[in-house]
Amino acid sequence: MLKGFKDFLLRGNVVDLAVAVVIGAAFTAIVTAFTTNIINPLVAAIGGSNEYGFGFLITDSPESFVNIGAVITAIINFVIIAAVVYFVLIVPVNAAKTRFDAKKETEASTAEDSLSDQDILIQIRDLLADSRPTAGPGTSSTGAHER
Repeated sequence: MLKGFKDFLLRGNVVDLAVAVVIGAAFTAIVTAFTTNIINPLVAAIGGSNEYGFGFLITDSPESFVNIGAVITAIINFVIIAAVVYFVLIVPVNAAKTRFDAKKETEASTAEDSLSDQDILIQIRDLLADSRPTAGPGTSSTGAHER
């Protein structure tokens, strides 16, 4: 039971996933700092003289403040993280897959070009015909006795 768990943990996908989570958390902290310290003040400036930032109060209570700036900041966070993941991870992986698939296809096509399926079947037929004993009286071409 422990050996299976060890094999699961040491499998490449789990290790890669763990590294991705750690790097993703670190990158999220960078993007959050960027949006908190640069984007939030810009969005709050759009809100004008409102002391809470870009949004509005439903009632006189500060707890009823609808913070539109926080939603815009979260959307900007998401777009930045999605763009970095796409351009840093997805695009290079797809390019590498395309390159390796093209190499495999050219290797397979050169192997297929040398001998077609029909040529191989003809060679097998000829080898079988050469190794078959000649049919004597009372036998058919398959070597079975006639009745």
